[in-house]
Amino acid sequence: MRTNGSHVQHTQDRDAKLGFSGAPVAVLAALTLTVGCGQMGELRSKKAFKEANQAYAAQDYKRSAELYEETIQADPNLGLIGAAPYFYLGNSYDNQYKPSLKGTPENDAFLEKAVQNYQTAAEKLSASDKPEDKKLGQLSLDFLVAAYGSDKLNDPAKAEPVVQRMIQLDPSDPSNYFKLATIYENAGAYENAEDILLKAKEARPNDPTVYTTLAGYYNRQGEFDKTIAALQERAEKEPNNPEAFQTLAVFYWDKAFRDARLKESEKKDFVQKGIGAVDKGLKINPDYIDALVYKNLLLRLQANTEKDQARQQALLREANQLRDKAEELRKKKASGVGN
Repeated sequence: MRTNGSHVQHTQDRDAKLGFSGAPVAVLAALTLTVGCGQMGELRSKKAFKEANQAYAAQDYKRSAELYEETIQADPNLGLIGAAPYFYLGNSYDNQYKPSLKGTPENDAFLEKAVQNYQTAAEKLSASDKPEDKKLGQLSLDFLVAAYGSDKLNDPAKAEPVVQRMIQLDPSDPSNYFKLATIYENAGAYENAEDILLKAKEARPNDPTVYTTLAGYYNRQGEFDKTIAALQERAEKEPNNPEAFQTLAVFYWDKAFRDARLKESEKKDFVQKGIGAVDKGLKINPDYIDALVYKNLLLRLQANTEKDQARQQALLREANQLRDKAEELRKKKASGVGN
């Protein structure tokens, strides 16, 4: 019978003949242990993530933050889950922040942790090949920008590079340009705001929202001609959309009705252009209620500029007919008739 020592020696002799040494065997054992621990970590991470999601859904953000932290600590690579926990962790901290307590260390720490995790989530998720991950990565950037807003960190300078990064990740998405333009406009950097909106138009020349957003910016700056030009471009992109022409009519009416600085000839010109625009909308859809209402209003403005009483009364009769038709259509719509 072999002694234990003889058995050990025999095993070593066998391993030597087969080309093994003690070191690789030890490494193999360590790797096996590591793989086992890794699998256990993944399972703990998955379990914590499930519980965290339940707490998040119940709006128990203190508990969900603890569990999302546990999710990441159990498996830093997040092999079974992906990077989504970073977003939800950031949002759990974000939801615990109270603007009314701004300036208190504990409260401000929530926002700092939110920013850190939104940043990590955006970097990891935006690099994913999965559409749902990319969408969540975009959302992470949106919330990150919001965290730098006036009601929170109030640091637009830090938001700018974040949105620039968003544009780089998806140059064709106009919403990112709009966010950056808003940051510039709020900071008083009006030339930069206009420039980035024009770049949005270059990136998405067939997107109507690019033109309406640009028009809104010009309108806030009091640049009526540029506002109208942008809306006309929008109408050219949507020749079969009555709302595009109706929007033009609204701006012409508003200018003619509210701007007391206008000369009489300018007011008449804007009224006529407004009527021309609204007529195009009504040609596409004769029962477009808003267009009927605004043509009625434009005709009343036109009547006010008329010197000939008979012509003035004719315009008012037409305006009344349009008003009555719009009211009748509104009542039918409310009652469900014709739907």
